Amino acid sequence: MPGLGRIHIEDLSVMGIIGIKPDERVVRQEILVNATLHVDTRPAAASDNIADAANYRTITKALINHIESGEPRLVERLVEELAEVVFATDAKVQKVEIRVDKPGALRHARSVGISITRSRV
Repeated sequence: MPGLGRIHIEDLSVMGIIGIKPDERVVRQEILVNATLHVDTRPAAASDNIADAANYRTITKALINHIESGEPRLVERLVEELAEVVFATDAKVQKVEIRVDKPGALRHARSVGISITRSRV
């Protein structure tokens, strides 16, 4: 999408319920989120007014709330839900690249993650 800037949210660490094993259904574990929000940043740059900007603080709070209150079994589901949360939270975001990682999910690996790219329809 030409003309769009990118806002990066890096290594957002949230404790949440995710997984299929019995202990994963009751014990919160670290979930890492990285997101790139594609936004036309020119209106905010011209006005220097937060009302013209995608509010990454509001988006981040919505992501945290969703992770803390949800209990998906699969990372595939959570990453899709988080993309939807971004679009529902701020209409200025035209495209999102989002990655969700479960650190320590596999022995001998630092993390396992899934990334997706979604655009507004």
